[in-house]
Amino acid sequence: MSGVIIYHNPNCGTSRNTLEMIRNSGVEPEIIHYLEMPPSKPVLEKLIADMGISVRALLRKNVEPYDKLDLDHINATDEQLIEYMLQYPILINRPIVMTSLGTRLCRPSEVVLDILPKAQKGAFSKEDGQNVVDEKGNRLI
Repeated sequence: MSGVIIYHNPNCGTSRNTLEMIRNSGVEPEIIHYLEMPPSKPVLEKLIADMGISVRALLRKNVEPYDKLDLDHINATDEQLIEYMLQYPILINRPIVMTSLGTRLCRPSEVVLDILPKAQKGAFSKEDGQNVVDEKGNRLI
């Protein structure tokens, strides 16, 4: 893979911060608005495998379908959880970033710095004002 791909939700501050850190490295990523264009089942399974996390670790818990489906209490299989995520893409936690150096769920957003192929070009602060990268491109947190 030569580029950077982000599964993005523009309404999410963590996702926006992650996208801007990618851009701060001088890269314009391929942006997949996963709520509008959810990944296919094979793609979602590959993302989970590439991240090395459990299916349940990718679930967003603070959204209405999670409670409605009682996902805290049912003993769902990985297959069932993936089906729920495909049916309700809002259940997929984000942002997910893929680069030539790996695939990560970027929570917190600065996790993306671990897999960017290019260094930061300058200072970066999150939307909340927290400094992440200094003016020389060095990671602060």
